[in-house]
Amino acid sequence: MQLLIATRNRHKFAEIIAILGRHGIEFRCAADMPDLPEVEENGATFDANARLKAVALALASNMMTLADDSGLEVDALDGAPGVISARFAGLPSNDQANNAKLLRMMNGENDRRARFRCVIALATPGGDCRTVEGRCEGSLLQQPRGTAGFGYDPLFVPDGYSQTFAELDAATKNRISHRAQALAHARDEWREIVYHDNR
Repeated sequence: MQLLIATRNRHKFAEIIAILGRHGIEFRCAADMPDLPEVEENGATFDANARLKAVALALASNMMTLADDSGLEVDALDGAPGVISARFAGLPSNDQANNAKLLRMMNGENDRRARFRCVIALATPGGDCRTVEGRCEGSLLQQPRGTAGFGYDPLFVPDGYSQTFAELDAATKNRISHRAQALAHARDEWREIVYHDNR
């Protein structure tokens, strides 16, 4: 079976494959299919954006398509950056600029609680779509730490750990992250569709 992953982010593509496992699936990355349309993520929620991407690329590619929309929600900022996490500091998206803006806005703030949320959408070539969600609770540092990962990983310390996502080894992050939680739900709920497992 071929499964299109609706992302042009190679880090995210590799992370999704590592978490899902291949199990006879041939994964395709949108970055390798230049004829696919760019989808404007103008939804008001993670769910809406994940559905937009999954359905648009499933229809365009005639393939089963998995898309995610994820981001960071900070309590002290009323849930910002939220759905605009990737473009928080403007376009083109830049991780360092996003982190710098977040640190400026959090300067002097004692409430550092935050969470990563991820919604995964699976769309059929006919446009049918369903979603699952995962989240990871944690807190923000006042300075970035670590060189692994991407996005806000150097600032985010998940509950129960002393290391940031950017300091944790990939296996640990891929077990506890918001994307890992969402993909675990996806494996369970879509087993018959994706893995052809009727158990």
